[in-house]
Amino acid sequence: MEKLNVVDGRAYPFGMKNVDTDIVIPAHWLKTISRSGLGKGAFEVLRKEPGNVFDDPAYAGSPILIAGDNFGCGSSREHAAWALGDLGIKVVIAPSFSDIFSGNAFKNGILTVVLPQDAVDRLLEVAQGINGTPDPIHIDLEHQTVTTQFQDRFSFEIDPFRKHCLLGGLDEIGLTLGQAGMISAFEAKDAGLRPWLVPQA
Repeated sequence: MEKLNVVDGRAYPFGMKNVDTDIVIPAHWLKTISRSGLGKGAFEVLRKEPGNVFDDPAYAGSPILIAGDNFGCGSSREHAAWALGDLGIKVVIAPSFSDIFSGNAFKNGILTVVLPQDAVDRLLEVAQGINGTPDPIHIDLEHQTVTTQFQDRFSFEIDPFRKHCLLGGLDEIGLTLGQAGMISAFEAKDAGLRPWLVPQA
């Protein structure tokens, strides 16, 4: 998992409420076990509509998605987080998230930022472009802030353990490897106490 601290760039001004995981990635994409390529299926139904924000060249490659309340509801499919990651999204900002989606996003290195509706509305304005062109948004995980060039500043809360993992780029494997010394010491001690369990060459 890549380390995540500062994310700076344009944001998809999505804003739709109650977006379930079937909207994020339709069921027929779930046949794959690979994370790569799912970005093409992200928001597939919505992208069939002319002028949708996900195919607007002004937002191509945006690392931030601004969504509405209850984002990621519905099924527990991890493919939804995979699809967002493959689309290049590193941060999703919304008033609330489904717990399961939020957990899946975290495990895949995506930061979910919960902000009040008025703050989300303001960020949607910035993302759409106050001066006619989309303006960037700045997220600082270390200081837990979302800021804009217009002096907007919003603070957000995050579980300390999740923050530690995202800053360090640590998934479950990374956390386990971080205890390699203790694991080796235990194995050596246990081999002395129960030598009959040690595999013979």
